[in-house]
This record gives sequence, structure tokens and C-alpha cells, in this order.
Amino acid sequence: MRSALELLVAKGVHNTPMSAIAKNAGTGMGTIYNYFSNKDILINALYVSIKEQENSAFPDFDINRPIKTQFESYYKAIVLFFVENATYFQFMEQIRASPIITEESRNKGLEVVLPVYDLLNKGKEERIIKNIDTNELIQFIGGSVVSYLRWYHADGETNSKALQNQVGMVWDGIKE
Repeated sequence: MRSALELLVAKGVHNTPMSAIAKNAGTGMGTIYNYFSNKDILINALYVSIKEQENSAFPDFDINRPIKTQFESYYKAIVLFFVENATYFQFMEQIRASPIITEESRNKGLEVVLPVYDLLNKGKEERIIKNIDTNELIQFIGGSVVSYLRWYHADGETNSKALQNQVGMVWDGIKE
């Protein structure tokens, strides 16, 4: 899967045949097909694997901590996860809107952010977060994460002040 990820990012999803993945992995085609009957299944497995790892990067949401503190922890954790795993970010950028990713895989990916939905809903109930549809809030927050990561990966460097500024601007955008 690591070989597949490297090639898919370097050459693109549509320009990477299974034979190139097998060669890069130092294995035969038969071995790959024992695990993944086609490239789409392999791509979905990579997607789900990255989402599972992303989940492990999130802090545990402690309902006793202030909503703002929990939000800041979440936001920083997701950004830092993709800063430290640039290849994952590049892969996810390629397949973000791809029809290759199945509904089942997308649903598994959605499970990762369910605690964030809960946090936002709690914030709305407590009139701390704007009473806007939670999916819209997620899109706004996610858009800022992606935009920041694109800037970071294109520029090659950032600092904790820049990340803190981003967190503050997003919080200002969603708070009541």
C-alpha cells in the first residue's frame, strides 16, 4: 500500500497502472491481486486507512473542557496530521471528489469526524457556535483546513503563529 500511495501521488491516480505498483513494491501482479482485485479497491483501501490514521491523531473530546478549547485542539490536530503526512494530504487532494471512492468508504471516513459534528451541535445548543446547519459549518472548517494545508505545502514552511492565526480566524467565523 505504501508503494501504491507513493506512485499514485507522484504519477496520478489515472496514470498509475497496477503493474507499476507491483514493480515499485518489488512483488508480482498475482500477489497484489490476491489482496486487491482492482485498482479502485486498492484506492478505497488507502482512503479508509488514511482516515483511520487521521482518527488516531484527534484528541479525545473532553466534554468538561470549553467548546472553544476542544475546537482548537481538533483543528490543530488535523492540520498537524496532514503537515506530518504530506503524502496523505496529496493523495486525498487527488481523490477528494473522485467517483472511485465508494459510498461505503466515504461513510467510514465520515465516522472520523462524527465527534466534531457532536462538538459543533453542542456548541450550537449552548449558543456558543452560530446556529447554521452543521454540514455547512463542517464545509467551512474543512475548507479552511484544506486551504491552509495547500498554502503550507506550497510554501514549505509555516510557524505556530500562522497556525494559531488560522485557528483564531476560523473560530471567529463560527462563534456566535
